[in-house]
Amino acid sequence: MNDKLAMKDLGEVLVTAVSDGYLKVDFGMLANISETECYFIQQNACQDEPNSVHINAFLVQRKGKNILIDSGAGSFKGWGGRIVNNLAKLGVKPNDIDAVLLTHAHPDHIGGLINSYGEAVFPNAELVISKDEYDYLKDDKKFFSSSDRVKGNFIFARSVFKQYQENLRLVNEGEVLTGIHALSLKGHTPGHTGYKVEGKNSSLLIWGDIVHFPHIQLLKPNVSIAFDYDPKLAAETRIRILDMVSSEHILVGGIHFGCEGFGYIQKLKRGYEIVLTD
Repeated sequence: MNDKLAMKDLGEVLVTAVSDGYLKVDFGMLANISETECYFIQQNACQDEPNSVHINAFLVQRKGKNILIDSGAGSFKGWGGRIVNNLAKLGVKPNDIDAVLLTHAHPDHIGGLINSYGEAVFPNAELVISKDEYDYLKDDKKFFSSSDRVKGNFIFARSVFKQYQENLRLVNEGEVLTGIHALSLKGHTPGHTGYKVEGKNSSLLIWGDIVHFPHIQLLKPNVSIAFDYDPKLAAETRIRILDMVSSEHILVGGIHFGCEGFGYIQKLKRGYEIVLTD
């Protein structure tokens, strides 16, 4: 798996897609599509490892500040685990990270926040998360009514929050840091959030888990994944955002886009496709 680092200079703001590696997802986890069609779409898109879901985090550098958007999986269940090494290639050490903004709190987005001993990987970082996401994960009624798999996500998220509790900030929509605005993209999780990063010359939207398999879910936006908290709302949000970014020609940073990290979304007669940038 290639770990090249894709960068975008927005004008006084540099954004880098930092690979954490990948995880494998069975196509049986997808709804509203057959596994055969999934393989056909992936094959047509020249995906050599059709079941691989790539994991990115995004490093935003502005005026001497280092801000991460998501943290990768950090080897949770053997997923990813390359984030620290790939940050080092940029000359950035864990102690240099000033803030981590979370799109949501699934393990492949927060696993990189703690090490194998359960300690904070980024000890100087402020942890920023949607209030709705945090409140949901701290709600014991929601915990006890969840499946065993989801209970595991609750427990893991709570262990991560504990390590950053003294420097944790809950946010809603709007500007969360200078030049970075939170955008509610609910559906995949109760507080799923995108971040619009604005530079002097241009901007981009880092949209979290709007898609897991870009080629499949862009072509067929009604395809949901078992990890969606509210599949219907997730699909509605996906279609709304796809319409917006394609019509307004907004550059997108995708957590699961692949090592390229960035792309534009183009509307087709049916569905959409990703146009990757250099």
